[in-house]
Amino acid sequence: MQIIKSLCKLLFFISPAAVMAQSANLTQGDKIFHFIDRFEIKYGHNTDINFSTIKPLNRKYVVQEAEFFDSVARANPAAIKFSRIDQFNMRRLLMNNTEWVTGSKEDFKSERPILKYFYRSKPNLLEVNEKDFFLAINPVLNLQYGSQSGNDDAMFLNTRGATMRGLIARKIAFAASLTDNQERGPSYFFDKVNNLRAVPGVGFYKNFKRRAFDYFDARGYVAFNAAKYVDIQFGFDKNFIGNGYRSLFLSDWGNSYLFLKLNTKIWKFNYQNIFAEVMPQFVKQGDSLLDRKYMATHHLSVNVTKWLNIGLFETVMFGRKNNFDFQYLNPIIFYRHIEGMVGSPDNALAGIDFKANVAQRLQFYGQLLLDEFKLSQIRANTGWWANKWGLQLGAKYTDAFGVANLDVQVESNRVRPFTYSHNNIISNVTHYNQPLAHPLGANFQEFIGIIRYQPAPRWYVHARVIYYNQGLDSLNGRNYGGNPFRLPTDQRIGDFGYNIGSGRKATCLNALLALTYEPWENINIDLSLQQRNYSIANDAASKNNSTLITAGVRMNIFRREYDF
Repeated sequence: MQIIKSLCKLLFFISPAAVMAQSANLTQGDKIFHFIDRFEIKYGHNTDINFSTIKPLNRKYVVQEAEFFDSVARANPAAIKFSRIDQFNMRRLLMNNTEWVTGSKEDFKSERPILKYFYRSKPNLLEVNEKDFFLAINPVLNLQYGSQSGNDDAMFLNTRGATMRGLIARKIAFAASLTDNQERGPSYFFDKVNNLRAVPGVGFYKNFKRRAFDYFDARGYVAFNAAKYVDIQFGFDKNFIGNGYRSLFLSDWGNSYLFLKLNTKIWKFNYQNIFAEVMPQFVKQGDSLLDRKYMATHHLSVNVTKWLNIGLFETVMFGRKNNFDFQYLNPIIFYRHIEGMVGSPDNALAGIDFKANVAQRLQFYGQLLLDEFKLSQIRANTGWWANKWGLQLGAKYTDAFGVANLDVQVESNRVRPFTYSHNNIISNVTHYNQPLAHPLGANFQEFIGIIRYQPAPRWYVHARVIYYNQGLDSLNGRNYGGNPFRLPTDQRIGDFGYNIGSGRKATCLNALLALTYEPWENINIDLSLQQRNYSIANDAASKNNSTLITAGVRMNIFRREYDF
C-alpha cells in the first residue's frame, strides 16, 4: 500500500527529535496475556485498565503494569492476594521482557550458559543487552503428532523457525518471525482449507503429501515514538480488539496483513488508528498479482472509573481499484460521515465495548457491533435482512470457588445474518479468503466455556467447550446470510424473515482438554484430547463426530487451535 508506506517514511524522518522510548509487542497467544488479565482483576481498581483491550500487548506497558502490581502486593499483601504461583508467574513475566525491567535481573541469568554465549539468560537463546542496544533471538519449534477417530491419516504439525526482537537506543523497536510449516490437521480442518482456499490463520499454502499443507508464516514490524504519547508501528502482522476469546470487531484468527498503526495513550484515553492493506476474495491461478482493498479502523478506549472501561469502535472497508482513498487518512472524523461524503460505496461499521472489574474476583466484558439497522424494523421484529448487528457478553472469574489459580471464563456471541457482508465483494469484512472478525462469519450464536488451572508452577490445565448453531445456505443456493463473502443480493429471497439460525441449521460441539508441562522456560510438552460433534438438521450425511488425541513439544510458539 504505497500511501501507507510513504506516510510511515515521512513520520519516521520528520520526528526523530521527538522520539521517546519504544517497545516491541508480545507475540500472539503469549501466556502473559492471561497473567495480565489475572493481575488486573485481582487488583480490581487499576487506573490503567484500558491498555490490555488492544492486542498484541506492548511489552513496555506490560512490564510497567507488572512492576506496579508487584510493588503493591509486596507493600500491602491485602491489596492484591498473590499466591505462590502468582509470584512465580510474575517473575517469569519480567524475565521474558527483561529489556524494560527496572529492578534486579540477577535471577534471570542462566547458571550454565551453552558455549558461554547461548542461553546466558534463561528465556533467550541469544541475548544482547547493552546501554543502547537490545537484541533477543530464539528458535521456534512445534512438533505435534496425533490421531483422529475414523481417519487412517495421522495428524501432524511440523513447525521450525526463528523469532527476534530488539531496541536501538530505546527509540526504535523491531521484531520479526519466520516459520516453515507442514500440517495435516483433522478432517474438518482439511475441509475448511479447501472451502476457504487458505490455511486458517496463515493464507497461502501448497499441497503436501496426502491431505496435508506446506506454508510459511512470516511477520515483522518496526516501531518508534512520534511524540511523548504517540506510538507508531509499521509492519506485517495481526491485531485484535477486545477482551474476550473471540472479537466481533477485529480478530487475529485470520491471515496477517500490511498495516500502519498509531496509538495515542494519555491520561484516561487510549486511541488507536489502524490503516491496512488487505485482499478481497480470490481464486489463485498460477503466479498472478492479487488485487487489494483497504481497511481503516479507530478504537477509543476510556477509563470511566478505576474499575470500568468503555471503548468506541469504527471501521470501514473499501476499494478504489488498488488505490487508497486519502479521505480515510483522517485519524479523528467519523468514517460514516466520510463514507456518505464520497458517495456511500463503502462498508462502515461501528461498535461499543466495555470491561468492568468487580470485587477483585470478577470481570464482565462485552461488545456491540452495528453494521446496518433501522430502529423501526427492530421494533417491528419482522426479521428484516439489513438489521445487521453482533453482540458479545462474557465474564471471567479468577480463583474460582476459592481455588487458587483456577480461572473460569464464559462467553456468548450472537451475530445476525448478512453482518460483515456488503453490496460488493470488495467491501466485505474479510481478508485473504478469511473473516477478519469472528471465524464463523455471521448468522450464528455461540457459547464458550473455558477453565484454566495452574496447580503447580510449571503445570497448566486448559479445558474449553465451544457450542454453536449456525444457519447455512440452502442446498439450492438460497442465501441466508451466514457467508460474508456472498453479496446480500445474491439469491436472497425476500427482505424479511431472517433471524439468527435461519436456513439449514448446523450445530457443533467442540470440547478440548489440554495438559501442558513446561520443564524449561518457553519449552512446553503438550498432551490433549478433543471431541468435535458436528451435524446439519435433516442431513444424515453431514454428521461428523471426531475424537482427536495429540501430543508434542513446543518452543517459543503458541499452541495450534482447531476451535471452529
